[in-house]
Amino acid sequence: MAHLEDLKEGALIKGIRPDGPVTIVNVKWHGDSVVELTYKDSSGRPGNELLFRDREPTIEVIEPGQSWSFDADAGMLRLVSEAYRIRMAYLFDPLLAVHTSLIDPLPHQITAVYEEMIPRQPLRYLLADDPGAGKTIMAGLLIKELMVPGKPLATFVCPGHPLLDATTDIILERYRNLLRQGAVFLNESDPSEDVRALFYIEHSVADARTDKRGERRVVSRQIQFVEIDEQGDSRNAGYAPYLDYRPFTEEERSLITPSLQQKWLHNDLESRATDYAITHLVPKHFKEVKDRKEELITKTIAAVKERLTKEIAYWDHRAEELKAQELAGKINARINSAKARVRADELQARLQNRLEELEKEKQLSPLPPVVMGGALVVPGGLLARLRGKRNDVPDLFARETKRVEQMAMQAVMELEKSLDYIPRDVSRDNCGYDIESTIPACGKLRFIEVKGRLQGAKTVTVTKNEILTALNKPDDFILAIVLVPPSDEGPGADPWQMGDPGLKYGTTLDGCRVYYIHRPFTKEPDFAVTSVNYEIRELLKIGQRGK
Repeated sequence: MAHLEDLKEGALIKGIRPDGPVTIVNVKWHGDSVVELTYKDSSGRPGNELLFRDREPTIEVIEPGQSWSFDADAGMLRLVSEAYRIRMAYLFDPLLAVHTSLIDPLPHQITAVYEEMIPRQPLRYLLADDPGAGKTIMAGLLIKELMVPGKPLATFVCPGHPLLDATTDIILERYRNLLRQGAVFLNESDPSEDVRALFYIEHSVADARTDKRGERRVVSRQIQFVEIDEQGDSRNAGYAPYLDYRPFTEEERSLITPSLQQKWLHNDLESRATDYAITHLVPKHFKEVKDRKEELITKTIAAVKERLTKEIAYWDHRAEELKAQELAGKINARINSAKARVRADELQARLQNRLEELEKEKQLSPLPPVVMGGALVVPGGLLARLRGKRNDVPDLFARETKRVEQMAMQAVMELEKSLDYIPRDVSRDNCGYDIESTIPACGKLRFIEVKGRLQGAKTVTVTKNEILTALNKPDDFILAIVLVPPSDEGPGADPWQMGDPGLKYGTTLDGCRVYYIHRPFTKEPDFAVTSVNYEIRELLKIGQRGK
């Protein structure tokens, strides 16, 4: 037995559902004897229920709720976060697990399946169609060239493969609790000095259909990430920000521990993250799903009406024809008018039921976002200062960093406009690039990641997400390196990034020297890698001025 007061966020409760315990994600009181409980069952499906005092004898707390401790193993949290994302992606949008697109498969993914894999006879593959999503996904691939007699078969493991499913299941079963425990990450590529809180938010969109348990059917579910700083400002952290973060070493942890005791980190940050999601992320997700579903359902309704109406008309006509023959004394041994009429009526009922079902599919509504996990993110700039590698005034460095970023972005935007392209700043969306530039003649997009550095800088840091984006869009991705002149306030440069590439540069826009590097990366980083430092000198050797 448990009291309503024992129901805490994160607690594992028995007695709410007959098929097993549930994890509480939110508790809201209505007076002093009624609790509105939001929970997730063992399969991750959300639920909502009102509990009155008379339910107390039937519920039991298996595991008490815990507040954020942020003391979980960061490496393991990173692993379970990726397993959670892959599982979510496969269940609701299989191609999302291959990369980080939101809803629809990317053009190159369609090309890979239909133009590259299908025509190749030496390849054996299994394709699975998802009619509800209107797309084809690759479930497994056997490569004949790697089939050696007496040796194991070579299989391409991707979302949907039993091995990957089993692996993610085991990881989530054993370590899902780490999501609510939280950990501390280091973002080495971030030169700022302000600690931020990161929250994992799950959001779903459901239609009016119900499953066997009477619950609304979820048609889309996304995991979204929100960061909050000390000032209370929230922002979208991108698709999988943890891939760019790494755990701390023991020596680093001892340095940053005092910075993690700030009072604001113990405030009610979850509600702020949820408010931001409701205001900014939920409407976007809902619109994407609504637009896609309405287009698909409209086409489906037209196709259903066309096909079934023709069949109904045929059997109506056939019933009348057979009836006339029967009245004339001509009996059909195989079918009579009554059976034909029943067939026509069945098709009419089928049409009506199908149209009603499609109308329910169109009745979409967003479900409340739920916080599923969290972490603290310490920027590399703060660690550098704590190590004594940064001695300039923090405000000056922040101003200089912002100036360099703004000048670099402005230079690339102007360069794109000079090429008669239409650039758009998407840097706040954290989608793996900073500028989305449209080529008006054909509508093709160029994805440009801008790296602004002071002239004389030796290296440039690229995050794992940026590298994955570049590899996923090899023909459209551009790495723009912009060398910005120092300001009058002083160098303001980071000592740990300074050096002299020893190269001579030509002139460019407003004193900034812009170089475009096409196909800058050749291989995907290991899972443990969060970012990679590249020598600017080597990158510029393969670079070119705006193309």
